[in-house]
Amino acid sequence: MKFPRILRLTFWKSVASIFIALGAIAAVQRYSMGLGATTHLVDTFPWGIWIGFDIFVGVGLAAGGFAIAATVYLFNIERFKPILRPTVLTAFLGYVLVIAGLMVDLGRPWTIWHAFIMWNPHSVMFEVAWCVILYTAVLALEFSPVVFERFNLQRPLKIIHAITIPLVVLGVLLSTLHQSSLGSLFLIIPGRMHPLWYSNIIPFLFFISCVAAGLAMIIFESFLSSRAFKREIELPLLTELSRVLTVVLALLFTVRIQDLMSRDALQYVFQPTYQSALFLGEILIGVLIPFSLLLFKKTRSSQKGLFYTSALIILGFVANRMNTAITSMEHWPQRTYVPSWQELFITLALGTVGFVAFYLIAKNFPVFVSHHEEAPAHSAEHEWIKELELVSKQN
Repeated sequence: MKFPRILRLTFWKSVASIFIALGAIAAVQRYSMGLGATTHLVDTFPWGIWIGFDIFVGVGLAAGGFAIAATVYLFNIERFKPILRPTVLTAFLGYVLVIAGLMVDLGRPWTIWHAFIMWNPHSVMFEVAWCVILYTAVLALEFSPVVFERFNLQRPLKIIHAITIPLVVLGVLLSTLHQSSLGSLFLIIPGRMHPLWYSNIIPFLFFISCVAAGLAMIIFESFLSSRAFKREIELPLLTELSRVLTVVLALLFTVRIQDLMSRDALQYVFQPTYQSALFLGEILIGVLIPFSLLLFKKTRSSQKGLFYTSALIILGFVANRMNTAITSMEHWPQRTYVPSWQELFITLALGTVGFVAFYLIAKNFPVFVSHHEEAPAHSAEHEWIKELELVSKQN
């Protein structure tokens, strides 16, 4: 019996199936037995891998969505349009998975609706919750033209194109707010965090680092997509992005070292502790090494060079967020946190679902298009605007 191609088992499909199955088993245990029985979290150490990786990392890696949308629509740099749709899809799936991870991490997830009616505008968490909700909706609307084109829904396609600019402006505003506000969550616990990661400007550091991670994620995703869908990689565009990325990395390193010096915390970098080792690791892997590589034109113009450099930046970003959420907290309760197998496999399952969802959507919807293929959408947008202008003149 010959199975359809999508049902044929391959190595990566087998790995994905195993991760998702184990994650589903762990999720059933988490919801039936509670957090205490399935995680290594305690009252003095309530944040683990689900917050550090699923929330902080997931939100940061999705930052490329607002960066490329602003570049194309607000700065009118049209040549970046070929990478806009896959970037927006990556951001949208990232935020959906962040919400899923949050629902797993919350002790009482069924009360998540309280944020809609029990307003507390003085709470940073309240602001983050609303920004994430609204920005996820904005990303869904930004990606909706792909769905409308797939099913030839011309009228809603025209409407979305007509309101694209306001959507992008709102998306940039919302993303900027909550990317920095995630760092603001740590401002109230200066005594609990290690000096290498606590800072009065941690919201600004979070924002700069997420811009770097978002740009690196665009390069990383473009390389994987070109391999998976056997399509030409947009090397000239990624080379341009790498130049911007070099500047962002330089800014991040300068601000971070200056911050350590201003707080007299640079001394902790040279102490023989595992915190200093992890700090140096994230700086070397995520900032200094990729910055040094990107200084060379050979790296910026090479597919493999850009891929490995972006992978280093993403790895360093993951290390930074995990260190901020976990390592920096361990010295206060004098407790070392190691995630349980349920925590690990739920995290792996969420990441795997993201990859599978991207593959299936890109396979069945017009995610990868050229400038020529996008012309009808622009025509629809212009026709809709002309119709509005004609109606206004007649009135």
